[in-house]
Amino acid sequence: MSDEAGVGFEPSPARRAFVAASAAAAVLAALGLLASACATGGTGARDEGPADASSVAGAVVSASPSPTETPQRVDAVRLLKNDPQVSASVKRVLKPCAADQYPVDVSYGKLTGGPADDLVINVLTCGDAVGVGTYVYRGRGDGFEDVFRAEEPPVYAEIDRGDLVVTKQVYEKGDPVSSPSGEDVITYRWSGSAFAKEYSTRNEYSKAVGGDPTPTPDN
Repeated sequence: MSDEAGVGFEPSPARRAFVAASAAAAVLAALGLLASACATGGTGARDEGPADASSVAGAVVSASPSPTETPQRVDAVRLLKNDPQVSASVKRVLKPCAADQYPVDVSYGKLTGGPADDLVINVLTCGDAVGVGTYVYRGRGDGFEDVFRAEEPPVYAEIDRGDLVVTKQVYEKGDPVSSPSGEDVITYRWSGSAFAKEYSTRNEYSKAVGGDPTPTPDN
């Protein structure tokens, strides 16, 4: 995964830490963003999101290369801010965490079969790197078309051998915000005009690991 100028997080396997049980305050902050998005017409936390037509946008957003990078690099922060399909709640997160360091991960790769690399952009919270939005942009003319988005935190997307892989935490009834029941890992493949769900995997977390089990009284 590649970072562009101004991106505040170095991509590494640690990015997958967002799918583990996050600190309650971090997840509450992410869910608070979601509540704001719902109030303005955003998607809900329990939505399937990426599988819905509402997750596939169509606006072409112009973007210029970052002035400090080679021409193939894209100013991801500007691209998101100029995209009317990105929710207001996610745009509020697009502020520097420190100096000009933004909480944005960017991957370049082949997803849609076009002549240029596609972009996968993940927006995170500054403090705990909780994914609050993920987007795919396809090169079109002198701009980019947003062809996929998911704004149900916690969420994160990656390119895996030409497929789009989206990971989302799952909460069952009664789960505390700090302890989800598991995660869904969903693989999407480009069908020629949109992403289609290829298959999914459900991973269930153990409630015994890392918890504080209630002691059994001695008889």
